[in-house]
Amino acid sequence: MNLDTPRLRALDATDAAAREVIGGLLAQAVRGLPRMRSAPDGGGDDGAAPFVFTMRGEPGGNGAVPAGRSLRYAAIVALGARLLPEDGQRAALGGRTAAELAGVLLARLKDTGARAVTSLGDIALVCWAAAETGHDGLPQALERLAGADRPGRGPVYTVDAAWVVSALAAARDAGAADAAAHGSGHLGEARRRLLDGLRGRALYPHEVGGRGLVPRYRAHVGCFADQVYPIQALARLGDGESLEAAGKVAAGICAAQGPEGQWWWHYDARTGGVVEGYPVYSVHQHAMAPMALLDLAAAGGPGHMDAIARGVGWLARPPETGVPLMPGDPVMTWRKVARADPRKAVRGARAATTMLHPRWRAAALDRVFPPGAVDRECRPYELGWLLYSWLEDR
Repeated sequence: MNLDTPRLRALDATDAAAREVIGGLLAQAVRGLPRMRSAPDGGGDDGAAPFVFTMRGEPGGNGAVPAGRSLRYAAIVALGARLLPEDGQRAALGGRTAAELAGVLLARLKDTGARAVTSLGDIALVCWAAAETGHDGLPQALERLAGADRPGRGPVYTVDAAWVVSALAAARDAGAADAAAHGSGHLGEARRRLLDGLRGRALYPHEVGGRGLVPRYRAHVGCFADQVYPIQALARLGDGESLEAAGKVAAGICAAQGPEGQWWWHYDARTGGVVEGYPVYSVHQHAMAPMALLDLAAAGGPGHMDAIARGVGWLARPPETGVPLMPGDPVMTWRKVARADPRKAVRGARAATTMLHPRWRAAALDRVFPPGAVDRECRPYELGWLLYSWLEDR
């Protein structure tokens, strides 16, 4: 594994301690991925999904046990693992290369009946993995994606819309898509949907392309993922209008970043203000924010390395808990720091109050439900995005 990438060198020049944290996490990710592979189905191959949904911490220790399966997370693992040397890929992926893992996932897109893949985001991620691993099944994946994302389908979740753009941009770069960023066809339509979703807003809401997926009381709210995946997708498009939009969103989340480097969770898309900061997720700190902001810089947009370094620093010194969120093997990081509020009460209350007035955040809730609860889970996509963020050489 190459730990001398341009991105790691740039982080080292900004904050050597943050570079040391990321280097250690990358090594743990390679060791941890084999333990996150799912068990085979009834003696056959692991056809349902080759990676688990989560590793759940055991009470009273640092151990963790696997639970569930996730095709989505397996696709993200393929995207990250493709940046390892071939022997590293096979060690991490149970003897497969990243392209071979993409082939397993492409086969799932052909399933019908109870095992059919219906999520637009899942289909986009598999298509994206096929494009970036150079799999020869990419044309069929593009057809499947186009069938799932037909014109006039109505609102889609912002994250899914961004993944569609990233998948199609990757296919374009692989020479498999016939539409340019400004052209007609699926890429042009997906680009316009994503850009239109930001129009008249400071940040992205939770849905684009229409209304109807999100309850009215939180229609103005967008989460952190709703910001970083569009930044990344628009940066991958690379044209002037897309880069301007990506830069606007990047500036917004960086301006809102917490005093100890926290990447907050829920934002008011109308104003860019923070609706509710918690949970703070480890993967946002070490992978997702760096991935989006570094892709933006690589495309010629503004750099935000100081903000990236502060975010990484929070992992080692989270003031909410007083202890690092990096327990060591077998997991890389614990998933998040949250409030111990029942049924996500604080988030719901603040979505409702800020709908009525952007500054009405019910501050007393901070005293009633202070943050500090640690979610003792670690999911495969966290490792996949970490590899994808830092081993990329662009």
